[in-house]
Amino acid sequence: MGEEAIGAIPGRALKAAAKEHQGTLVKIEYPVRNYIDAERRLVTDRRIDESEAGRETARGEAIVKPCHVYLPAGYDREPDMRCNVLYLLHGVGGDESEWLQGGGEADGRPVICNLLDHLIASGEIEPLIAVFPNGRSARDFADRSFNAEGTNLLGFYYFDYELRYDLLPFIESNFRTYADCSDTSAAGISASRRRRAIAGLSMGGMQVLNLVVGGYRCDSVKYTENRHNWRNGLDTTVRAPGMTDLFACAGAFSNAPTSSEGRVLGASLSAAAHKLDLLYMTCGDRDEISWPVYLSAIEGLAEAAGDKLGSLVRADLPGGVHDFGVWLHGAYHFVRLAFR
Repeated sequence: MGEEAIGAIPGRALKAAAKEHQGTLVKIEYPVRNYIDAERRLVTDRRIDESEAGRETARGEAIVKPCHVYLPAGYDREPDMRCNVLYLLHGVGGDESEWLQGGGEADGRPVICNLLDHLIASGEIEPLIAVFPNGRSARDFADRSFNAEGTNLLGFYYFDYELRYDLLPFIESNFRTYADCSDTSAAGISASRRRRAIAGLSMGGMQVLNLVVGGYRCDSVKYTENRHNWRNGLDTTVRAPGMTDLFACAGAFSNAPTSSEGRVLGASLSAAAHKLDLLYMTCGDRDEISWPVYLSAIEGLAEAAGDKLGSLVRADLPGGVHDFGVWLHGAYHFVRLAFR
């Protein structure tokens, strides 16, 4: 376990870069064929066994979801430019705009974009595309309320299917990325997964741990037997298969209370076919929402993962709470480590 590169963000990196180093934001829409419907079924165009999904599967019409995409400076002028890809996931009350709006603005630009602009301009990382999706894989994805019995909340726990089969292929077929999910050879998978990274704040941090590293899906206690006493109306169901075949680096910032325990996550990594090169975890020690579950998700993880985890970087932020002070810090340092 390491604690490298967890100093403060340089002040200049929060401000807008010079015009020629500023990336651009575009808003796109893409079809989603893997999502939770009104009957709480997993609509899918794939052969997914109901025992894996933990619920009934069904065929259905695609829904259309929005997504913001950051493109690095020069992308529109340099047709040969290819990029790494970063996926940034939002919290339980947010949507595809949370990272852009919640993190604040400086000089008329979202701070998260300023951070990426500076890292690319300084040469610390290669040109990068950042994707800001809506993490609810549900027919009512626009509903941002916390409703334990709602399909909108259930959709958070099934985002991996949308990410794998809908969003990631759309990004890699419509933007110039190094990663190519259409190449399913062993060499192609190995090369592509090192050109992608994923991180999330709060509920998005839970998604990274439970869905990418490999923990439990959750549902309302109305449909399960509550074993956890989380007092939020949720309970575990089945384990997600994990996504380390797609991502070599993952980051969880102030992971939400339904995150699985470290020994569970580590056991999933141990059984996975691919090694996770980097898991970056951060939380403020004054965060009353996430600090206890953050510690629980770390405990025993590295030991259980064995040689299937390259580096676990833990960044405890003294005085930090459940806010963008922690999450921007996490994003800045995670990107530097994932793509240095």
